[in-house]
Amino acid sequence: MGLLGDLKDDVVGLVRDPTDEQRILVIAFVGMAIADRYMYFNDIPFVVRTTAAVGVGFIVMFLVSYLLTGQFVPPDGNADDDEGVEEYVDELDP
Repeated sequence: MGLLGDLKDDVVGLVRDPTDEQRILVIAFVGMAIADRYMYFNDIPFVVRTTAAVGVGFIVMFLVSYLLTGQFVPPDGNADDDEGVEEYVDELDP
């Protein structure tokens, strides 16, 4: 069953024990759906409605990510390493 079996396992894992990333994505999806339905009932044009709903989804995703993890951006492995900074060299400049 390969693909269908993997898909079933993913859905069961999402329902029973979701990871933080899965929680964030589900909440962002719900935020997008709510924003889209709100704008639909207020007769906002389709293109504006869908674009705004995606924007709301990103905003919700960043806010929920911050609330769950306490930071906006995942930590970079060598962010504090000043010794490994390489100087930019333009390969096309002779």
